[in-house]
Amino acid sequence: MLKSLKFRFGLVGIFLLISVVYCLPNVFEIRGDLRKYLPTDKIHLGLDLKGGVHLLLEMDNEKLISTVMDRKLDAIKDSLMKSGVRFLSLERTGNEFHVVVRPEQKEKLLNLFINDFPDLKLARQKEKPDEVEFSFSIPETYLSDVKENAASQALEIIRNRIDQFGVTEPVVAKEGENRILVQLPGIKDPERALEIVGKTAMLEFKLVDEENIKYYTGGPPPEGSEVLPMRIKNRETGVETKVPILLKKQSVLTGEFLTNASVRIGGELGSEPYVALEFNREGAKIFEKITSENVGKRLAIVLDNVVYSAPVIKERISGGRASITGAFTMEEARDLAIVLRAGALPAPVKVVQNITIGPKLGQDSIRKGIRASILGGVLVVLFMVFYYRVSGIIANIALLLNMIYLLGAFSALKATLTLPGIAGIILTVGMGVDTNVLIFERIREELRLGKTPRAAIDSGYEKAWITIFDSHVTTLITTLILFLFGTGPIRGFAVTLSIGIIINLFTAVFGSKAIFDFIILRYKLRSLSI
Repeated sequence: MLKSLKFRFGLVGIFLLISVVYCLPNVFEIRGDLRKYLPTDKIHLGLDLKGGVHLLLEMDNEKLISTVMDRKLDAIKDSLMKSGVRFLSLERTGNEFHVVVRPEQKEKLLNLFINDFPDLKLARQKEKPDEVEFSFSIPETYLSDVKENAASQALEIIRNRIDQFGVTEPVVAKEGENRILVQLPGIKDPERALEIVGKTAMLEFKLVDEENIKYYTGGPPPEGSEVLPMRIKNRETGVETKVPILLKKQSVLTGEFLTNASVRIGGELGSEPYVALEFNREGAKIFEKITSENVGKRLAIVLDNVVYSAPVIKERISGGRASITGAFTMEEARDLAIVLRAGALPAPVKVVQNITIGPKLGQDSIRKGIRASILGGVLVVLFMVFYYRVSGIIANIALLLNMIYLLGAFSALKATLTLPGIAGIILTVGMGVDTNVLIFERIREELRLGKTPRAAIDSGYEKAWITIFDSHVTTLITTLILFLFGTGPIRGFAVTLSIGIIINLFTAVFGSKAIFDFIILRYKLRSLSI
């Protein structure tokens, strides 16, 4: 008995010490050499407690598929031309590609598609005396994979942008097929955060259509050209205007070859910030070729279909370096560098939900949550002492252990505490009380049967254990379901309650029983205050 008691008190003490150590950073800051030996992470506060931005982004899958199909069309055209397959026409309709060739090119065309485009399936074939039309389609499974990969890529890109933006404890998670949940606690400038997170950041280099721009006065652009807005910013007033500019539609270089983007000081005035770009080896070769073949022409730098600058190419540029100027402020240049470094989103995203929670509202939630927890805790403590006397004090000690263990577990797991999480803590306290009530009522029944205090306690715990275990396991199953299928706040509640349930089983049964056994062994009680 004594050996078992020492083991149980030792186990309770070890867990208590570990929990207190992990709780220390929440009480005071760990400094100096202590940081090497003690944990330094505090309990993270969720968006509803700390304030910040809640965004739900939706990726434009229709635009994504259209972009993929257009690229596939360009690839087919290039492959046909390189392979010497003479075609009469090539066009795309929806998810199908239509190629018309002469009968003698038929076998050559089919072999090319089998070798170069195995993902395309022959849908139809129409033969005429002097031409053959083939229709190739993309399977739905391929398009589904494209959407899934794009969503995963967008998730990673957004996470990288947020990391570079410097947000602590962000939440970035996929919701459904094409939606991404973003929570940014502590953000004070939601518009800037939205600009960084939601910008597609499709970087393109396009030549200005010098041949037609002199004569273009509006209306539909010439074939092979397009009109895009060019960003012009007044350096003195900061007012931004956009004027149309005629460009060649075909991009000569894209951001996929970009390896770095950084903020430098210089620009046209020598003292303004600009974004310096660096390309990989392949991109550097392409850029050098473009600049050597187009000296004297203007090269437009296009980001998300907006022209940021269109400088004249004065000479061949080697080394794979370029720059984006445009009367930027330091913050604008830094944000632009962030989204370019993190990469372009595979498709445009739109904000379907934008909620900004002020820090005052968060602090008010914390105050109310703490007030509710303290009030509930005090009422529970008083009730247990009033109704169960000395046994009630033992139950309150178990509840105190429960709370310390719970806060220690939260700190150790670096969990995020939310307002629903506080509700989970309060519910955990309630379950702890309910557990003790079940045990104490069983002990009372045993005492009425004339058993000794020690026999009544042993029998009471033994008989109550099955009921307590069943109730905790069923509640734990419910919380796991909430965690698997719930969203942010519901998950926070489920995590808190799950941890609380496991800890409560230990403290209410194992911990309180050890205290009862110690009192019985130490004081040889003949009656029990219960």
